[in-house]
Amino acid sequence: MSSRIQSSTWYSASSSSTFPRPPCLTSASRYCRLSISQRVSRISLLSSCSYGLSKTQLSVSTQRNEQNLLSVGVGAEALVTSNAPGVSNEPLVAEEKIGVLLLNLGGPENLEDVQPFLFNLFADPDIIRLPRLFQFLQKPLAQFISVLRAPKSKEGYASIGGGSPLRGITDAQAEELRKSLWAKNVPAKVYVGMRYWHPFTEEAIEQIKKDGITKLVVLPLYPQFSISTSGSSLRLLESIFRDDEYLVNMQHTVIPSWYQREGYIKAMANLIEKELQKFDHPENVVIFFSAHGVPLAYVEEAGDPYKAEMEECVDLIIEELEKRKITNVYSLAYQSRVGPVEWLKPYTDETIIDLGQKGVKSLLAVPISFVSEHIETLEEIDVEYKELALESGIENWGRVPALGCEPMFISDLADAVIESLPYVGAMAVSNLEARQSLVPLGSVEELLATYDSQRRELPPPVTVWEWGWTKSAETWNGRAAMLAVLMLLLLEVTTGEGFLHQWGILPLFR
Repeated sequence: MSSRIQSSTWYSASSSSTFPRPPCLTSASRYCRLSISQRVSRISLLSSCSYGLSKTQLSVSTQRNEQNLLSVGVGAEALVTSNAPGVSNEPLVAEEKIGVLLLNLGGPENLEDVQPFLFNLFADPDIIRLPRLFQFLQKPLAQFISVLRAPKSKEGYASIGGGSPLRGITDAQAEELRKSLWAKNVPAKVYVGMRYWHPFTEEAIEQIKKDGITKLVVLPLYPQFSISTSGSSLRLLESIFRDDEYLVNMQHTVIPSWYQREGYIKAMANLIEKELQKFDHPENVVIFFSAHGVPLAYVEEAGDPYKAEMEECVDLIIEELEKRKITNVYSLAYQSRVGPVEWLKPYTDETIIDLGQKGVKSLLAVPISFVSEHIETLEEIDVEYKELALESGIENWGRVPALGCEPMFISDLADAVIESLPYVGAMAVSNLEARQSLVPLGSVEELLATYDSQRRELPPPVTVWEWGWTKSAETWNGRAAMLAVLMLLLLEVTTGEGFLHQWGILPLFR
């Protein structure tokens, strides 16, 4: 179960869901994922009292999936440690041109870019899914929604300097990753491909072809896998490769997610530990993990593993903090929901209000699903949620920065790339199992089918229109009523029957 608020007691517990993971590629790969065990139930109870907060943590270790562990043949650690080869004087891959493609969301660089950026976002069928019969409406609908939402979005971007810093930060991460790879004797070039804005994935691919890259590692900059983020980027990339003879013949592999890597977990723990020390009483601070949400239907109907991976990620970070004698109360909530559909709960804004009501005075926000600063951290968390926290009675607010170019994080990404190189292009396309550590791009559809087998229509995660007494609703309700009247008139005219004839209003059409 995700974090829940219950009357006088606050519970923070991880999920009991399981997702299968296959055996390692080989025992020598040292870059494998183990089957997720039945989740360790970590319950933090927080209640208010006259002298402050009291906390009891219950840890219940449930039985692990022995069959999967036996098939792996290694220990039961969920944390993936780095085992990249040590620095030597010889390049690790000789006579090969190695490339690393970093995939990210993208963001408008100025206010004029906001509406076309939103159009690209909502035109993605992995964001708004329409029935096949109505897929021709994808772009007109995206145009309508982007125009409708642009004014409010522009206000948000204006408040953080007039545009998203995501491209600049991602470019800096790419450069630091390149330096780290060269320092580890892997002379690679690193490229950036954005899903919804420049430099687009297609632009990065063209540069990769011009540079004559022969081995490519695809690395989405989303720690946790979701069909709406990594999945969408990989689906686009797979379609590009399918239609290009050069790319089809180029050796490549994909690292779908990497939230469980030791370097990432320790880098996050370092940032949290550093920010805690800025409070007068660090031991009384509630660590508040805030992740980007997805519609609940993506998880429950399409099988998106995002929620399970997010909860496991938080567990691993808390375990690392406990090794450092940091045992603060913590919680996980989901932000950035829009539209009338239900999203993953608990919601960040509602949880902040509830914590304030329960007497929490110090809160440290941790943007867990973001490795770069952008509008969700700089405006939504730093402005909106901070104001909400102070209004709710929380007196001391802190926020952990996104990882950015943190050296341990960058070094760990470099290790992940190096560990994948022996298997670039070496995996069979068939018999792909769920949660594979390394995936050939030709099997992206098969990978996504593991979570999203039926490609069902899902509720759009944006408000197209609403029923009710709102400005938008009144407009659409009026249009719908007018359309209904016209249809009734047409029906009466063509058939000569209907209540208008019965009432004598249209006697000429008898």
